[in-house]
Amino acid sequence: MKSIKYAVRLGAAAALLGAIMAPQAASAQAIEGAGATFPAPIYKEWFAKFQGATGISVNYQAVGSGAGIAAIKNRTVDFGASDAPLSSAEEAAMPGPVVHIPTVGGAVAMTYNLPGVPNGLKFTPEIISGIFLGHIKEWNDLHIRAVNPGVNLPADAIQPVHRTDGSGTTYIFTNYLRKANGEWAAGPGAGKSISWPVGLGGKGSAGVSALVRRTVGAVAYVELAYAVENKLPVGVVRNHDGKFVAPPSESTTEAIGHYVAQLSRDIKTPTVDAPGAGSYPICSLTYILLYRNGGPKAGPTTRLWSWAMQPAQQQATRGLLYAALPEALVKINLANLRSIHGAQMASNPGSPAQVARK
Repeated sequence: MKSIKYAVRLGAAAALLGAIMAPQAASAQAIEGAGATFPAPIYKEWFAKFQGATGISVNYQAVGSGAGIAAIKNRTVDFGASDAPLSSAEEAAMPGPVVHIPTVGGAVAMTYNLPGVPNGLKFTPEIISGIFLGHIKEWNDLHIRAVNPGVNLPADAIQPVHRTDGSGTTYIFTNYLRKANGEWAAGPGAGKSISWPVGLGGKGSAGVSALVRRTVGAVAYVELAYAVENKLPVGVVRNHDGKFVAPPSESTTEAIGHYVAQLSRDIKTPTVDAPGAGSYPICSLTYILLYRNGGPKAGPTTRLWSWAMQPAQQQATRGLLYAALPEALVKINLANLRSIHGAQMASNPGSPAQVARK
């Protein structure tokens, strides 16, 4: 009888110890990430859902693409995040081979502050580059009036606004201008940070949006979500096929889809100025960065990002003004995730708790 009571007490003690240790085990599974601010809203939603389904938490610090690249380089996080892929120099400086995984697509919108001028002002590549090169200086310029008949454009001076910090958004916008305009390609060029010929500078998307709100005559490039959140008007842009297209999710997904073959050869291929009548021209992918040789949390980290590729998670992007990835690009991502040492893959679209080990 005593042995039975002892066994019961031992079992109860073991259960209590297990209950005490369980939160510590879950905490040990916590994934650390840092980087781009642009995808932070969808990442926040994904991470909360993933934790609810798996018990694995994700601590993501939205500190900017440059800081995210530095964090993964220093191995202080399990994944870095950047709106621009690593340059050749940045990749060479990493302590190991890096895998780029694009997570969602996003549009960069042309926004402006022109009282009395409605949403949907039309822009062409020539107008956008002309403004940011300093050639087009007033809103009633002939080039702007020609594509906006019937719009009462003021004679106000144009105040172009750009980012002052190294930015993935600037990388997207300047890559678009480099591809769409020869003078821009031969002049300012493209990058996360460039020497701007003219204009006012704001730090971060929030700083640029604030400048536009308080500066009559301002025009800027911002992530679509920032323009909508700040109730700023959004322009439509003439695309590669000569059609004026607004930047909703579907037009961004279509644009990215035209680059799948190139992305299969080089995942860092810019997706700007895509062909196709319905393609929005100023859009790109945002990336997470992982080491191919894995790490202490390679299993849960690859499990997270393979889960994010599932249809339910990709469709959730549209409610937050992001673009779902084309199915063909999702397949490329899953193959690249499987190549990481120690990878785990979410196997059941309805249950991320079920995984298949590599």
